[in-house]
Amino acid sequence: MLFAVIDVGSNAARLLFANAYGDIDNISVEKATLIRIPLRLGKDVFSKGKISKEKEKNFIKTMKAYKLLMDVYKPKGFRACATAAMREASNSKKIVDSIKKHTGIELEIIPGAEEASIIRNTNRIVFKKPDRLTIFIDVGGGSTEISAQKNGELIKLKSFMIGTIRLLNDEYDKNVWTEINEWLLEFKTDFNKMNVVGSGGNINKINKLFGKKNNIFLNIKDLKNSEEILSKMTLQERMNKYGMREDRADVIVPAAKIYIKIMNIIEAKHIAVPKIGLADGMVHQLYRQYLLSNND
Repeated sequence: MLFAVIDVGSNAARLLFANAYGDIDNISVEKATLIRIPLRLGKDVFSKGKISKEKEKNFIKTMKAYKLLMDVYKPKGFRACATAAMREASNSKKIVDSIKKHTGIELEIIPGAEEASIIRNTNRIVFKKPDRLTIFIDVGGGSTEISAQKNGELIKLKSFMIGTIRLLNDEYDKNVWTEINEWLLEFKTDFNKMNVVGSGGNINKINKLFGKKNNIFLNIKDLKNSEEILSKMTLQERMNKYGMREDRADVIVPAAKIYIKIMNIIEAKHIAVPKIGLADGMVHQLYRQYLLSNND
C-alpha cells in the first residue's frame, strides 16, 4: 500500500513514496521513490531569523512539484511536516499559508519532541541486552533530538538547538554542550552500558563508508576515524572520492563531531545505525493509523 510523506528539514526537503505492509505489530516499509531538494532553509533562519524571499520562492516551487507527483502517484495516505528551521523562522506562518494557497498542502510544523517520538517508535532494533537503557540520537540541520527509553517506555526526551548547519556556520549557543551534558548526567550510572541508536542521513553515510560491511553497528573508533579523514579533505575532495552531494559533503563532518561528542559523554563504544529517519517513521505512522481505522 503506497503512502507519501514530505519532510522539510533545515538542510533539505524530501518527498518519500513508500509501500507499507504487514500487521499492526509488524509493519514493514519499502522505499519506492525519494526526491530530495537541498533548500537549505536553515542557512537563512539560523543567521537572520527568517526565510529569505528567494528561498521562499524555491520552497513553494518545490512543494508545487511535489504536489504534481502526488497527483500522479495517488498515495493512500499523505502527511507533510517541517522541523527546526520552520519552527524558528519568524515568517513560517506566512509561508505555511502560502503553500496551502498555492498547492493545497497543509504543512505541519512539528515540535522536536514529536520528531524524536516518530523516529524512536519506528526504530525497533534487537540488542544483545534489550533490558538496558537505550539512548536515541537524531542529528538534523538545526536541532539534535535525544531521548531515553527503557523496556519500550519513554523516560525522557529533549530537543537541543545544535545541528549540522548551526555548527558548520558557527551559529549556535556554546552553552548547549553544557545543557546536553547536564541532561545526560541523570543516566550516569548507565554510562558505558547503554544501547545507543543514531538516525539521520549523515550517520548512515558514515556507517556505509567507514563502518563494517552489512553491519548496522558503528563503533566509536570508526566514527572518529571518519571525522579525522573527512575533516582533512576539501569539500570537492569529499564529493569526488565518496560520490557525495555538495549538501551532504559539507555537513557530514559537523554531524560526526556531534555524534562523537555525545558518545564521549555517555562513554558509548558503539552506535546502532538502522537507516530509518523521520520520513520513514511518518510512513509507519500513516500505515498504522490506516490499519487502526479499518479495524474499527
